[in-house]
Amino acid sequence: MSASEHQNDRKDWQNSVYDQLHRLAQGALKRESPGHSLQPTMLVHDAYLKLLEQKNVDPADRSQVMAAGATIIRRLLVDYARTRKAQKRGGADGRGIPLHISVADSARQLDVLELNDALTTLGEANARAAQVVELKFFGGLSGEEIAEQLNISLRTVNNDWRFAKAWLYRTLSNDSEGNPTDE
Repeated sequence: MSASEHQNDRKDWQNSVYDQLHRLAQGALKRESPGHSLQPTMLVHDAYLKLLEQKNVDPADRSQVMAAGATIIRRLLVDYARTRKAQKRGGADGRGIPLHISVADSARQLDVLELNDALTTLGEANARAAQVVELKFFGGLSGEEIAEQLNISLRTVNNDWRFAKAWLYRTLSNDSEGNPTDE
């Protein structure tokens, strides 16, 4: 393979990964509450640069690349949400007034910090189920891709997904019922 062919293959791979990350970012941002200022392109740029820094990701393994991308996008969204939440509380000075974080009626609108906290707790109880949620929700991977990535059967992925959805629904619903609304 000539140097120019190798360079073209690398550009094709980069464009493909970038396009896939863009789709992941668009999906993740659709689930964000209205009023956020993040744009998919900005999120993708950050995620793509962080993905290129990864040393343990095989570029030829699409599901591994997307799994790493899902984790990076989740972390970027959580960091963004924490920053936004801190600004609402008065920045570094803070006002000491707790914000009510509600679970949206629509499954498409979840508070990313609340989901992240719930996934962390789920990960302590059932790490594999938490991975399945992260890969499906943040990574947009199919059941087959998740099974391949985690080296488990599709049936196990589906069972973990059903368990995790029920667990998260119960946990997130309980959190919203226990918090008074600050309006």
